[in-house]
Amino acid sequence: MTVSARAFLEELFRAADKKSAGVRKKDAVLTEFRLNDYRNLPSLQIKEGIEHEFRMARDAGAIVLDWDRPGEKGFIRRITLVDADRLANYLGIERSVHIVAQARERLVPFLPRFPILNDVIARWGKLKKVRMTDATQIDEWLDAIRAVAALTERFTGEDTPIREASARLFNDSKRLERLTGPLDVLLTGSIEIEARLPAEVWKELGLFREEQPVLLAGGIELARSRLSALIDQPYGGFASHAVLGVSGHMPSRILTIENLTTFHSEARRGQDTDTLLIYTAGMPSPAWRAMYRRILASTPATALLFHWGDVDEGGFRIASVIASDARLEQRTLLPFRMAPEDIPIDVRRTASLAVLARMRTFASRAGWPELGDRIQEAGFTVEQESLS
Repeated sequence: MTVSARAFLEELFRAADKKSAGVRKKDAVLTEFRLNDYRNLPSLQIKEGIEHEFRMARDAGAIVLDWDRPGEKGFIRRITLVDADRLANYLGIERSVHIVAQARERLVPFLPRFPILNDVIARWGKLKKVRMTDATQIDEWLDAIRAVAALTERFTGEDTPIREASARLFNDSKRLERLTGPLDVLLTGSIEIEARLPAEVWKELGLFREEQPVLLAGGIELARSRLSALIDQPYGGFASHAVLGVSGHMPSRILTIENLTTFHSEARRGQDTDTLLIYTAGMPSPAWRAMYRRILASTPATALLFHWGDVDEGGFRIASVIASDARLEQRTLLPFRMAPEDIPIDVRRTASLAVLARMRTFASRAGWPELGDRIQEAGFTVEQESLS
């Protein structure tokens, strides 16, 4: 098939695909204007070659040809699609509606655990991509599902180098890194939330490319794997598995902080107080969460627990995860400076109704339903650094 003829037929095919997906209302037709390049071909031989290809597609039952003059004289002035499946067969292209249906069939077993996959399939059905993937890349999503299941069920107490985990799971040391987009969606349960940095996604699964220490601050003595000592000024960094708990004088409160800039500011102010500050580095890793539970187990119930994070979807999701760990130790996590009245008007950003609804859901999971209601009513998001 000549390149020009195929290009015209593929344009017709794409129009049919869009109509099937509901993103186009008009019928799939190539008008005289769209056929302008054909009508201005430099030679009769090329013109006849293209028309031969069009006739073959017509004879296959895919299209109808309308000519300038009776008896197929002159130029073709209109090509109308009559059967998208036959045109797909003629071109050797699979229709998107079939590709999406096949993808859905392969994902059905995982919908109960990952209901967000319904949104992914719906987006594909509208010929849109999710994290740069479409339904032809279903294997990436199946591998991401496999990775989430394996990594959440096999936590050993310490985080793992991502390439070691990838080689163990897929016999490909870089496969997990290529799955970051699908992993992010599966973990957050949202296709609308802003894509996170790869390291943040991997950390939630207990993976790292370069291991980072946990940062803590305050005039508090920590029991560690080799010694017990006061945290350095203004803060100290330790391997999460090396922190066994608190010893000596107990903190009056424990404040987890999502963002690094805020942590540094608070560490300088509170390095000699009896408040234990812990930097979560965004969503905490499994090893961080295990350390947090050890700290809670070593401190009395009179030590109040607070969390200070972004007033947005991701911030409340992080809070809900930390709150669930606190509940495992029969403790209650409280919000710190995350209420609407704590947020200056000049740093607020208007949020969509969908985002606000998810923020409310995560706030409720954190045990803060009233705050969730107030945030939803206020209608904004804000990053923590704006409040430092």
